[in-house]
Amino acid sequence: MSTLSYKHFTIGVEEEYMVIDPLSRELKSHEQKIVHEGQKMIKDKVKAEMHQAVVEVGTDICQDVDEAFMDVGTLRKTISSIADNLGLWVGASGTHPFSHWESQLITEHIRYSEIVNELQEAARSNLIFGLHVHVGMENREMAIHIANSARYFLPHIYALSTNSPFWEGRLTGYKSFRTKVFDKFPRTGIPDYFDSIESYDNYVKLLVKTNCIDNAKKIWWDLRVHPFFNTVEFRICDVPMTVQETITIAALFQALCAKLYKLRTQNLNFMMYSRALINENKWRAGRYGIDGSLIDFGKEAEVNTRVLIYELLDFVDDVLPHLGSRHAVNHVHKMMESGTGADRQLKVYEETGSLVDVVDLIHDSFLSGL
Repeated sequence: MSTLSYKHFTIGVEEEYMVIDPLSRELKSHEQKIVHEGQKMIKDKVKAEMHQAVVEVGTDICQDVDEAFMDVGTLRKTISSIADNLGLWVGASGTHPFSHWESQLITEHIRYSEIVNELQEAARSNLIFGLHVHVGMENREMAIHIANSARYFLPHIYALSTNSPFWEGRLTGYKSFRTKVFDKFPRTGIPDYFDSIESYDNYVKLLVKTNCIDNAKKIWWDLRVHPFFNTVEFRICDVPMTVQETITIAALFQALCAKLYKLRTQNLNFMMYSRALINENKWRAGRYGIDGSLIDFGKEAEVNTRVLIYELLDFVDDVLPHLGSRHAVNHVHKMMESGTGADRQLKVYEETGSLVDVVDLIHDSFLSGL
């Protein structure tokens, strides 16, 4: 199998950042000034989002994790610098600790107007910040196979990304409350299994034909075969606090795809589990992060989440040399020691009792490691 090529497993990263008023530490509309200034420097790699207190960035197509690290790092530094010049802060967390969505402005754009008109308060309250990782595929047939198999591991990696324990000034009891907010949207969560790319395409065509959606981008699952790019897009994670955490999670998704591809070429396959079962693990990951237990469906038993994450590292280990990503994946060990973004937010809150201090942590960590 030494002739197997992994070159098509490129990486693309999208992150959503919060714009913060340095005085009140509340979310603040930047009136698209960050986007307008950013587009002069990094063109279409920065975009407006539905809420005016959100900025979305996206990398180029990156050949490996090192290129992705450089690209995400440059994007964070650029957006941070523009915000500073405008007297604003930026940060990365799945939710803002205490801002209320009711006071936040919606971006004027026909697409957002349509979504708000259709989804009403579910859309207006969707003030959350996510990470999307695209992994390149050789063709769409392989993409649907990998998407089907990768579903099982979504809760494991999601647990590592948890970074939203607060909502509107309340301690939610979840390590990731962001997904609970997003659950109000239709066509979210763990996707079903599709037996072929034709089955998936027929599903999309039926939704379009019956006016459920006007295009496949309104399928907001935790992972999807992208409707326009030759990628599998992983959408389950909170935006991580630091660049290194983002790249480690991207490296894990890339390695998972490469491993499933390798098994497929050897005529082997990973066990398929139902959406209902995987959802049990997703709930646990959101509630407890890396400090709970997930179900090992093969053993039909609860297993410590950290143990299962280490098993995932063993599972993908043999493809890491081909991808050149071992150093990025190895950062998982550091994440296990220092805790997820949610754990660090909670630690500051326990020590100070101040959500303002939590916002300061989120802002101070934005360029950490750069």
